[in-house]
Amino acid sequence: MAWPNIFQRGTLFSRFSHHHVVVFLLTFFSYSLLHASRKTFSNVKVSISKQWTPSAFNKSIRLPVEIWSSNHLFNSAEEATLFLGTLDTIFLFSYAVGLFISGIVGDRLNLRWVLSFGMCSSALVVFVFGPVTEWLHFYNKGLYCCLWIGNGLLQSTGWPCVVAVMGNWFGKAGRGVVFGLWSACASVGNILGACLASSVLQYGYEYAFLVTAAVQFAGGIIIFFGLLVSPEEIGIPGIEAEENFEEDSHRPLINGAENEDEYEPNYSIQEGSTTTQVKAISFYQACCLPGVIPYSLAYACLKLVNYSFFFWLPFYLSNNFGWKEAEADKLSIWYDVGGIIGGTLQGFVSDVLQKRAPVLALSLLLAVGSLVGYSRSPNDKSINALLMAVTGFFIGGPSNMISSAISADLGHQELIQGSSEALATVTGIVDGTGSIGAAVGQYLVSLIQDNLGWMWVFYFFILMTSCTILFISPLIVREIRHLMQRRQAHSLSE
Repeated sequence: MAWPNIFQRGTLFSRFSHHHVVVFLLTFFSYSLLHASRKTFSNVKVSISKQWTPSAFNKSIRLPVEIWSSNHLFNSAEEATLFLGTLDTIFLFSYAVGLFISGIVGDRLNLRWVLSFGMCSSALVVFVFGPVTEWLHFYNKGLYCCLWIGNGLLQSTGWPCVVAVMGNWFGKAGRGVVFGLWSACASVGNILGACLASSVLQYGYEYAFLVTAAVQFAGGIIIFFGLLVSPEEIGIPGIEAEENFEEDSHRPLINGAENEDEYEPNYSIQEGSTTTQVKAISFYQACCLPGVIPYSLAYACLKLVNYSFFFWLPFYLSNNFGWKEAEADKLSIWYDVGGIIGGTLQGFVSDVLQKRAPVLALSLLLAVGSLVGYSRSPNDKSINALLMAVTGFFIGGPSNMISSAISADLGHQELIQGSSEALATVTGIVDGTGSIGAAVGQYLVSLIQDNLGWMWVFYFFILMTSCTILFISPLIVREIRHLMQRRQAHSLSE
């Protein structure tokens, strides 16, 4: 197999200036901070459940009995757990709706403004949800639901904007490994959120929200004054100009057909061949792009599983094994460590093969086995951490690839000549569809666990992972066939 030119003689990194590094780091940590605030909620669920539920043995309650009796939300821990699952579902549904909107808005407004506004506003909502309501001893289900709807809409500005900015700065050459490493931002955010929450949880769950909200707000200010959304802002040629000189990487990794001549779109995105600036495409046109719908449906199933680990893993470890909440928070980091390594390594392999779907399929097949193994993990922290990391490698890795590198591939197809004006919209569609699946899944997880137990939750995860493979199977067959044809043509030319 021919080794891509982009990985030879340090070509990949020699193309990057210090501006590329700054953009990489700013977008990386901006989304990490958004994920850290989300992770905080999952890390303090046990404490919130205790605070919302009256119990004679509940040592976390510091209010007088008469005041507590008039403010408590639930009569049992089971009711509190179900409501926490409902909040997860509400957040993800509003987040999904917001992604579809944010992708369209991001293609039409300044990406830096949209991202900064979302980060700062979301931080304020999180501050009200945790510290303000707890300090005022005001517990109200309706208020919590409204705040989490707003938080979902505001946080949805993050992913389409950061992927679009990264897509503006980094081209197809080496995109798998670059985006694979960069997509670790979500996992790093999870780790950061877990560390911040566990460090202050002893003072009360509200302080976990306070710390992450403050850090996120500061990050939004830095983004507003420091982020460059495209090379053209400082007079550097865009990625389309650079890729015109590339031969092997000039062809996109995702095409609508085996041969460009076989695909004739029923719409026109550009007004003419002489047009130099491409207008933002419509939502319908973005959905019609080859590969968008299959990958969106596949991501709906996969994000359901990935976010279930994200939202429920610390709770599962505390509930199933009886480990302390702070210990469960720290242990859950290993799932994200596996996802970081998996996304980077699988992105590198997909760059070498110049095909994404076969790499995804192999990882997802192994993910089924890892889920079976983790569901039978013994009450041993070391073994559990190892199995958790393996599961994160085979589930978190493909999830990171679809949401970042593959979304960038889809938004830079030859059909639209790599227009960045489509990238945020396409990313919003893929991630938005994924979030709808994840939203449904969070409620189902709490329902299945409450009625059937945790083992049936893992059976549900296995089913969803299998459905992911099913949705991308046509793309797998096509890419493998195209890969074999390319290798055959290469051998004949020699």
